[in-house]
Amino acid sequence: MLKTPQLTIIKKLPLLICVITFLLLTLQTQINKMRFYSDAELATLLDNDIFRQISQAADSLGVECYVVGGYVRDLFLERPSKDIDVVVVGSGIEVAEKLSKTVRGKAKVSIYRNFGTAQVHFFNHGEPVEVEFVGARKESYQRNSRKPIVEDGTLEDDISRRDFTINAMAICLNKEHFGELVDMYEGLDDLEDRLIRTPLDPDITFSDDPLRMLRCVRFASQLNFFIDEETFDALVRNAERLKIISWERIADELNKIMMSNNPSKGIYELYRAGLLEIIMPELTALDIVENMGGKAHKNNFHHTMEVLDNVARNSDNLWLRYAALLHDIGKAKVKRWEPRLGWTFHNHDYVGSKMVETIFKRIKLPLDSKMRYVEKLVALHMRPIVIADEEVTDSAVRRLVNDAGDDIDDLMTLCEADITSKNAVRKQRFLDNFKLVRIKIADLKERDYKRLLQPVINGNEIMEMFGLKQSPVIGVLKKVLKDAVLDNTVENEREPLMKLLIEKAKEMGLTQNT
Repeated sequence: MLKTPQLTIIKKLPLLICVITFLLLTLQTQINKMRFYSDAELATLLDNDIFRQISQAADSLGVECYVVGGYVRDLFLERPSKDIDVVVVGSGIEVAEKLSKTVRGKAKVSIYRNFGTAQVHFFNHGEPVEVEFVGARKESYQRNSRKPIVEDGTLEDDISRRDFTINAMAICLNKEHFGELVDMYEGLDDLEDRLIRTPLDPDITFSDDPLRMLRCVRFASQLNFFIDEETFDALVRNAERLKIISWERIADELNKIMMSNNPSKGIYELYRAGLLEIIMPELTALDIVENMGGKAHKNNFHHTMEVLDNVARNSDNLWLRYAALLHDIGKAKVKRWEPRLGWTFHNHDYVGSKMVETIFKRIKLPLDSKMRYVEKLVALHMRPIVIADEEVTDSAVRRLVNDAGDDIDDLMTLCEADITSKNAVRKQRFLDNFKLVRIKIADLKERDYKRLLQPVINGNEIMEMFGLKQSPVIGVLKKVLKDAVLDNTVENEREPLMKLLIEKAKEMGLTQNT
């Protein structure tokens, strides 16, 4: 049984999650393809201009040359891979320079002598391909840095320093042994067992470079693999080491987890390992169920994971997925017990939307329109549910479309994903009403677009008419005009709106400038 850090999940839940995950993997219809090739078949797969030219360049210099890492892994998984890593037992730069002379005019070569690497950019049948060359090396680390001290090494040194066994395989490119597989750490067996495991002691692997802990979870999430028990225990023991990693690198791995087919798998693994508490404690705070007077609320962390996967099944929009991840983030702050009503989460949508910027700033996610998009969806995610739970009126839908703007369809996708009730009748009623809301949205966009626009009289004109400076009074008058337009009591035309404005201003004791 996998161990857990200090969590509020009951102790046996990780085992339950593993069982559920196993059943889901058994039932899923799109299981990752996997095939084990002979050396002859691998030679055939690599029999193209790129690898043959690399082979010729290496042989002409008399050095050993291997394609390694993710490209080899993805060959067996039959996944497309455009980035190719090549290890040379010798100078990778020399092989790259030799190759550039062979394919002059057909490839762009970038040399990074300080790092001992070179990149060659090909176009293979019109598709861009990047090949990175590096000399075989061994590494050592200092405690306070993930930047290694690098020395020249053997192929064995280079393979042993890699993060996981499934990434520690190599295929020879030299003519004499072209297509022969080097698998020192049984990476093929781990591919077959769908297992993420480190080649060496996982404590050393993760302590040396703590970013590998996130990569471990990311591969498990992307490939739908399990994390080896010993490797997982090392994640727990070394979780605090993540704090030496830059937030930019953490965000990059988190984004990749979020873009996997079932992102909740990765988030659960981060949580169980104690990593999520470092990255996003606001989310782990949702994992609590309290009981008062025999009434308990649902576990909002598990609910969030369900909503996240629901959205992922319907959209590959990263920021819509973040909106799903954060849609209930305010609930821990606003939760209250009210004897008449039970557990309440009033205004969690508003409070949650205000928390988005803090989270984005910490994780170094973009503080631009993407963040504002997430804030908007979090703030509005309860509105369609309220509409769907009542009579679906034109006025309510018109207001929703006005506030959501171009993001209305994404908002509806989020809200439909948010219906996770185990009551089948109630769930179907909401979904049916959401269909009605969508129909009304489409109808209003087609026939009533003028009412979805801002009133033709704006705040600047109001200030000029009544000699006012920017103040709450202007907001009140603007709201009167907007409400009238959205409620269909006044046409969005200048003359009727002006009449309404003057009447309201008189009620408020305002005098029009002459």
